[in-house]
Amino acid sequence: MRIGLSGTIAIVLILALAIVMTVLNQATPAGSAVHVPTYMIALAGKYLCYAMLALAVDLVWGFAGILSLGHAAFFALGGYAMGMYLMRQIGTRGVYGNANLPDFMVFLGWHQLPWYWYGFDWFGFAVLMAILVPAVLAGVFGWLAFRSRVTGVYLSIITQALTYALLLAFFRNDMGFGGNNGLTDFKDILGFPVQADSTRCALLVISALFLCGQFLLARFVVDSRFGKVLIAVRDTESRTRFLGYRPESYKLVVWVLSAIMAGIGGALYVPQIGIINPSEFAPGNSIEAVIWVAVGGRGTLVGAILGAILVNFGKTWFTGALPEVWLYALGAMFILVTLFLPKGVMGLFARRERKPADEEIPAAAREVTG
Repeated sequence: MRIGLSGTIAIVLILALAIVMTVLNQATPAGSAVHVPTYMIALAGKYLCYAMLALAVDLVWGFAGILSLGHAAFFALGGYAMGMYLMRQIGTRGVYGNANLPDFMVFLGWHQLPWYWYGFDWFGFAVLMAILVPAVLAGVFGWLAFRSRVTGVYLSIITQALTYALLLAFFRNDMGFGGNNGLTDFKDILGFPVQADSTRCALLVISALFLCGQFLLARFVVDSRFGKVLIAVRDTESRTRFLGYRPESYKLVVWVLSAIMAGIGGALYVPQIGIINPSEFAPGNSIEAVIWVAVGGRGTLVGAILGAILVNFGKTWFTGALPEVWLYALGAMFILVTLFLPKGVMGLFARRERKPADEEIPAAAREVTG
């Protein structure tokens, strides 16, 4: 596995910034010039979770040629799994003081906890569901789609329909997930107050570690023979099938892995943001994730992380500095990047140690065919 110079720099910067921000938040007084306020800790944590989603999208789009417009579904499902655990930790501290039912269920007149909420008292079970539910959904969806050889724009439309269907389903009050309001008012995670500065700092560092771990995993996958076959499938699927490979199997594996990565990002996102609702399933969120990858540089992995952080930072800055025209400013940024940086921001680093996936196609084809 070749991490490359850009990958090494990315890992060092992510971990260093998370640790430095944590130290400056915990070890300096609030009035100090170098103090990092808690809201910035939460904001940085959100960016890192979005970077996990972008990394998951880049893995399937940049290296397998699967343009997913529904990856927000896996992100949101991971978030709901963690949100259910956090809701069960509230207990009698809720508005209605019911130890067995979340507040929204009491408000809606529910008298018994639904069966699919059982087990979410335990953190380990919630983590397992944050991984298993996106994986199962991706596995079933991918098996049906890839087995039927659905590709291109048709597959993209189906993925968008999937997340939109989940959006409509989770909006319903009778689904048992809080309806339009979703899940919120969290108190504790593993016994630690969610709103405490120390907890938020710990979640930031954990998010940084998971992001780096996912990057290393993705790099290992694309550098392996499996990854070379993926690139061959992306560019010449019919020829790869003729050579004896089963493209649908390779697509399914990387699709499920990508869904798990997105689900983990969603699970870390919820305790830092403090809410999860059906709007996370919105197709627009999946489209934004594709834009992050395009801005950073498709097929580079590092570019996906960079794009997610840059675009979301720009979004935050524009909403504060240009509240009336921030959408136009953000749109102009996307247009400029598309026109002048067709390979994304990472395209600026022409002499980087590792070439992007597009330039590795001949080598990948030789290895697959040889």
